[in-house]
Amino acid sequence: MDLSFRNLSSWLLAEALIALGYVRRARLKYLNGDYILSLYFHNPSKKEFEACVKWLIKHKFTFISVKDLESINNGERPFPKGGVLLTVDDGWASNETNIVEVIAKYEIPVAIFISTHPVEEGSYWWSYLGFRKSKNNDKRIEFLKKVSNSERLAVVDTFKKQFTLSREAMTIEQIHKISKSFLVTIGGHTHSHPILPNCDYLQLYDELNTSKQKLESWINKEIAFFAYPNGDYTIREIQVLKDCGYRLAFSNVPHYISRQHLQNHFELPRIGLLEGASLAENICRMVGVWHPTIKNIKAMFNWDTSIADKTVNYKVKKADLAVVKK
Repeated sequence: MDLSFRNLSSWLLAEALIALGYVRRARLKYLNGDYILSLYFHNPSKKEFEACVKWLIKHKFTFISVKDLESINNGERPFPKGGVLLTVDDGWASNETNIVEVIAKYEIPVAIFISTHPVEEGSYWWSYLGFRKSKNNDKRIEFLKKVSNSERLAVVDTFKKQFTLSREAMTIEQIHKISKSFLVTIGGHTHSHPILPNCDYLQLYDELNTSKQKLESWINKEIAFFAYPNGDYTIREIQVLKDCGYRLAFSNVPHYISRQHLQNHFELPRIGLLEGASLAENICRMVGVWHPTIKNIKAMFNWDTSIADKTVNYKVKKADLAVVKK
């Protein structure tokens, strides 16, 4: 766990939720009902990922693959009790050691959703914005998630001309290697990791189709599953996914998967795990008690940061436009 005020206070809250029985009650609900815990990671350490896996094994959860989920959706296999689906977004280079080696050790399946442009280039677009230390880095990145894709590309391209970053994403060779494991399913995550609703139609189609074609050529297998970058999508994105030949897609809505959710199999929810947080917090996240608790706390204290965010976004916008003009 990273020792920050945020993580320490969250650890105390998580330990309280565990002590008060919230985690136990949620766990028993999943183990005795028709629910699947759909979890996603990004770039966890090996210790973090393995700790979560060991907790799930200890408490008798049943690991399923994304292909198993499709079979359940098609009525080809029964809905499992205490089912859990592990997914990973982006395709970070460290996933080979920190994720794939762990799932091989415990013989459990995982789906890794990969953005293809970072694989070819080496780094993710947001890393260029965070290269120069600034208290507004996170705000700048969040702001660029709200503007049109063309505006985002213009800003990022300017930063790319200023900095050279070390490789962050897996190589084509790594992807080919891990795809040979029967435990690993490779899925799509767009080409350049844009916010899809911010793309025009041609950009959207190119992002989804290019990614699919490249991944299929790299691993010589069909790419049928997808995860929305940042969890953002509309009806338009769902239709284009269908047109491109995808069969399931995952959002970032923090909820378990029920029979009802499977009826909308291009909007499947997933619960996010937080790298750097305590195991106690991630246990609370995995069983679905963390997000509702935080939502209730925010409502209780009427936390609203929208005014502050708008002020920072205005400053960021001026700064970024200035960068583009230079």
